[in-house]
Amino acid sequence: MTTWRNNGVLLVLFSSLLLLTATLRADWDFVTINQRTEQLYGPATPQARKRINEWQALLGSLPGSDEKKLLESVNLFFNERLLFRDDRVIWQQEDYWATPIEALRKGMADCEDYSIAKYFTLRRLGIPNEKLRITYVKALRLNQAHMIVAYYPTPTSIPLVLDNLTDKILPATQRTDLIPVYSFNAEGLWLPGSGGSNKRVGDSKRLSRWQDVLTKMRAEGFSLEE
Repeated sequence: MTTWRNNGVLLVLFSSLLLLTATLRADWDFVTINQRTEQLYGPATPQARKRINEWQALLGSLPGSDEKKLLESVNLFFNERLLFRDDRVIWQQEDYWATPIEALRKGMADCEDYSIAKYFTLRRLGIPNEKLRITYVKALRLNQAHMIVAYYPTPTSIPLVLDNLTDKILPATQRTDLIPVYSFNAEGLWLPGSGGSNKRVGDSKRLSRWQDVLTKMRAEGFSLEE
């Protein structure tokens, strides 16, 4: 009798957990998001509204797809819709990390903005945080700092690289033009170690610009899974 009672309690707890998970994964409310962002940034142009509506449609069309399709669709979506421009052109600042809405409203992005938009979109589509890291690299061909999204199929896998420089998603071992400097996600901060391994050195709260992005997105009406 005690066993059945305990099992009943566990069932209730498990059901509550499922309900909580479903609540956390509830769709973003784009009516609220559009209202708040117009209050923050002013009216969106018709072209900006089209890009944002297409993003919402993408988020609604991909749930249930395998992770390969999610990666390819999200990488291509932002690569096609955002023009690469330097922060000094877009924001008249040396270094500015834009939210996905800010980038889509402008229709322009630099490498950080592409990576941020792809990361949050993939997270919203259900790819676990531990599989995704925004990675700061040195791009040898460009001879400058660059940022990409790295996807790890397993914790010890060679990551796949999502990059605004190419629509092809390749293993990091085939991107010899990129040298990793550090990587992060909502849970941690890593530095490259010997033999291709990564060493966790803290959490991403140390990155002020990342925290600024989270603050701006909450103000825009996004519920964030961290």
